[in-house]
Amino acid sequence: MPDPSFFRPDEKGALGKFFAPVAGYGVTITSMFEKTVTEEYPFVDPVVAPRFHGRHQLNRYPDGLEKCIGCELCAWACPADAILVEAGVNTPEAQYSPGERYGKVYQINYLRCIFCGMCIEACPTRALTMSNDFEMASFDREEMIYEKPRILAPLKDGMLAAPHPMVAGTTDGDYYRGEVTGPTEAQIAWVAEHRPEDPSLKTATVVKEAQR
Repeated sequence: MPDPSFFRPDEKGALGKFFAPVAGYGVTITSMFEKTVTEEYPFVDPVVAPRFHGRHQLNRYPDGLEKCIGCELCAWACPADAILVEAGVNTPEAQYSPGERYGKVYQINYLRCIFCGMCIEACPTRALTMSNDFEMASFDREEMIYEKPRILAPLKDGMLAAPHPMVAGTTDGDYYRGEVTGPTEAQIAWVAEHRPEDPSLKTATVVKEAQR
């Protein structure tokens, strides 16, 4: 038989039992006068945190070359198997990123992605980040499979569209350390010779300071 001392006796009297339901209603009534926290999306755009895990983005260096080197570490780190990467080899005629390789095929299946951010942690060149964009819903399953053109960051002001050679005298390590701050005259001249109608030629800004 259980020990009666384990059971707490009912300390409420008749008056306490009568007002017990009122205490519960008091919480409800009090909350009615508090500030509402309802998100009125899509009529009002919500404010997300700076480190919000939204749509992925493949970033570029200041001269326009891509940061992705096609190492596939993000694909290996993905617990949902949502990323597909196929590397391509850079050539003097088609240099898309510093070094030997670049991400020729980059695909993210957002039907699988759980937005955990492990791919971001695995990226050795900080090429892959997550933006604040979360409006990706679609009625078409194929639309949820993002190819590289939809993930690659657009050119910022002053950048030169790839492919084009690396800054003369630099290595991929110099790019990673931030020693390249923009396109040079030699890079712009190369693009003008090989792709004279490239629209980025009109907005590319030549870096004046010396770069090694």
